[in-house]
Amino acid sequence: MSRAPAAIRKLSLASRALAAIAGGYVLASLVTAAIALLLGRLGVSQAQALLAATMASFPLYAAIIMAVFHARSAARAWAALVIAAASLAAFAWLLLPGGAA
Repeated sequence: MSRAPAAIRKLSLASRALAAIAGGYVLASLVTAAIALLLGRLGVSQAQALLAATMASFPLYAAIIMAVFHARSAARAWAALVIAAASLAAFAWLLLPGGAA
């Protein structure tokens, strides 16, 4: 069994760190927006919906970071982040007033 050269391992780690920090932030922000919009549609006041969504985003961000480093490869982590972000962005757009008009 051959091991990957040190440079490749370092690039993989840097890619995972970027995915965890930047990608996790984007995904947590999209989840926050989607939850706040959904709660607003369900009749919760705008301030309470935003507060609840923001509070939920902190443990979610930590879970995303752990999931990125748990993935088999950096490419799989990036793929999962992109698919989840695209899905959440579409869902949040549908929840916007006039978004699906």
